[in-house]
Amino acid sequence: MTRDGNYEKLIEQITDLVLAKLGGDEAAGTFCSADVQRIVDAGAERIGIVLGDGATAHDWAGLIDHTLLKPEANESDIRRLCEEAAQFGFASVCVNPGWVKRASEFLNGTGVPVCTVIGFPLGATLPDVKAYEARRAIFNGAREVDMVINIGALKSGDICGVEADIRAVAEAAHENGVLCKVIIETALLTDQEKINACVAAKNAGADFVKTSTGFSKGGATVEDIALMRRTVGSSLGVKASGGVKGIEDARAMFEAGATRIGASVGVKIAQEASGLSPDAPAGNY
Repeated sequence: MTRDGNYEKLIEQITDLVLAKLGGDEAAGTFCSADVQRIVDAGAERIGIVLGDGATAHDWAGLIDHTLLKPEANESDIRRLCEEAAQFGFASVCVNPGWVKRASEFLNGTGVPVCTVIGFPLGATLPDVKAYEARRAIFNGAREVDMVINIGALKSGDICGVEADIRAVAEAAHENGVLCKVIIETALLTDQEKINACVAAKNAGADFVKTSTGFSKGGATVEDIALMRRTVGSSLGVKASGGVKGIEDARAMFEAGATRIGASVGVKIAQEASGLSPDAPAGNY
């Protein structure tokens, strides 16, 4: 987004709307256009008070991909995942490709989309196979795809190959109006390799970069989120995945620049955001 007159006008308009919500002139001393610009520059997908004390459980839930990728997950587990997603209003459910069709059926009419993973978890599949896998999942109902890069190619210095790999999936996604997130598996990379992966994802037309599969030796860290955000700027989303265990972890990731969280503990995060014990009955949400 360029710093032209339209950009500044947009900032002013958003500021006016936020101030109106917060109480007009009385709020001006604590919230101004600079705050909105900071949020936009951090890559926020939408303007909302999601990190302050006023953030609700619904605010947090709307930024979480409710995830279940365990190989032993059965149909009852997927059904429960979808029921929780519909109840809490999560950004999506994220399931393996084999469960996309059933998850889409379970979520029909709820407004919660299905996300799936491509080339998961190693990323070593051929680009055309990843593209086909994405198209097949989209045919079955996926509205977001999280693809794993070819990690070995990246570490071999084949940046062009990595970019082509990402582009194959991004094009398959975008031709169907589907979001493409790129998992770079930060735990296996040097800082320079993380930067190279993010640049490749940006050049290939991806919508998000994502830290981790959750199946490697480490997950998201605040430092990696900050690095990824600095690299992609405000044009891509950044998804923190792996190792997010509760609201405090989620808050730290968002403050570092994340705009989406992938977690299997979405219900816990939403409950903690509402001030409830994670063991509280779902009806108390």
